Amino acid sequence: MKKNLKYLLILGLGFSTLTSCDLDLFPESSVTYNDGEPMIHSIGDVNKLRNGMHQSFRVAQYGQITMAPEFMCDGFNATLDYGNNYGSIHRLDAGFTASDYEVRDMWALNYFGIKNYNLFIEHIANYEAKAAEKEVVNVATGEAHFYRAAAYLQLVRHFAKLYEPGTARQDKAVPLVLTYNKEDKPAQASVEEVYEQIKADLDIAAEKLAAVKGKVGSTTPTIDVVNALYARYYLDKRDWSNAASYAEKVIASAAGYALSETKEQMEQEYINDNGKEAIMRLPATLTESGSQEPFDGVGNNVVNNLYTRATSSNTYGLHYVPYYIPSKKLVDLYEADDLRFKQWFRNDLKVVINGAIWTGEFYIFTKYHGNPALRNNTIPNARQKVKPFLISEMYLIAAEAYWNDGKNEESKAKLNELQQKRGATETEATPENIKNEWFKETVGEGMRMICLKRWKDGYNGRPCQEGAEDAVINTNDNYCNKVVDHRAKFWTWPIPARELKVNANLEQHAEWLDI
Repeated sequence: MKKNLKYLLILGLGFSTLTSCDLDLFPESSVTYNDGEPMIHSIGDVNKLRNGMHQSFRVAQYGQITMAPEFMCDGFNATLDYGNNYGSIHRLDAGFTASDYEVRDMWALNYFGIKNYNLFIEHIANYEAKAAEKEVVNVATGEAHFYRAAAYLQLVRHFAKLYEPGTARQDKAVPLVLTYNKEDKPAQASVEEVYEQIKADLDIAAEKLAAVKGKVGSTTPTIDVVNALYARYYLDKRDWSNAASYAEKVIASAAGYALSETKEQMEQEYINDNGKEAIMRLPATLTESGSQEPFDGVGNNVVNNLYTRATSSNTYGLHYVPYYIPSKKLVDLYEADDLRFKQWFRNDLKVVINGAIWTGEFYIFTKYHGNPALRNNTIPNARQKVKPFLISEMYLIAAEAYWNDGKNEESKAKLNELQQKRGATETEATPENIKNEWFKETVGEGMRMICLKRWKDGYNGRPCQEGAEDAVINTNDNYCNKVVDHRAKFWTWPIPARELKVNANLEQHAEWLDI
């Protein structure tokens, strides 16, 4: 049966995705594919499918992919106007189940991408490239392996237990699918097997992309981007020496990544998307559609918009209706002169909650306030270019890895360099100080859940800011006073209910069998 495929938007899970993407970023063209026959007939097909892979990766960043793991933890409080958006994962009560859309989306977006990467890897291997085409084919192959590694790292971090050397071979993770067969019903691989595959894909990506030099704000994978993912991989594996080594490779790159250390540099990076911190910065344009939710056509998948939700009305003029505001725990970590605090937290904006106007009483989170070049009016829309890898993370990985490897002076040097650049007081390298710096630096990036899981910390409450009590946020025990032990089942998300229904070979994690 013939299938007309647009980019690599193929073999979907019953939903459409990104049908109105920007034509400059992802040119409108198609590849005709017959089951059992070659998909790639020319270098033009390679480039069309390559664009599809870039988009498949992009749609699995930001939006619900990063907001859900943040709202699950202790950095944000739900306001009275939050309308139960991300309510079950924020409360972590009986309402959070295998049927939740946060669970569904994290799984589906990554496996949708994996199917695309698998098909490209399979078909590019059979394409007889001309001499002048071989470099493009080589790079594209490396990109596909990198993207598959990144997708599996996201999946194993959320849907499997923490990597433990003693049990990783027995602990069930996620299905390991390396070739496409729509009739297959794969069982779960072990945690060890998934990490082994991530490493195998990274090794291929490193070989294929070795000559693709790093570049500040690269829109596609480079050797520096590959090394950054290696650093994450080795951190998860508790291979401290390699984690620090790969992080240092990126820090020392000739590309010239640099931490913002002035107000102006912070604005360039976090407002105009034009700083030097991004190891990778994905494209976005003004003309791109704002409707990128791949399941129901509502919202924007790659926009972290629930922190601000700016709007305008005749009654209030320009104002903000955030669904979540920073917790007191988060706000209190920053010193007044910390550049991150000044750039990412504001209390001078008009906020309307539950029909009341608030200005100056509490802070809202403005890390994703919106790039003026990505809107066509005066209302901030939270649209920023997606930055899946930032140089600050490499400093944090190095500091944590060095400390765990017994290299305290090296750990302190990396921690202090980050603190000094951000205008924060330099501290000793201790587990508490390193963890606090992770919280302060990566807030909103979707990493809080992974960090707390890796540290086996859990959290003990998320108290609200003074001035934002009952009249602004929900304050009962499942909100401000939520306590989640590090052994709680929530740190390993359940296998989505729909997947269990259609694939009898999947097994729900034992902790989730009671619901």
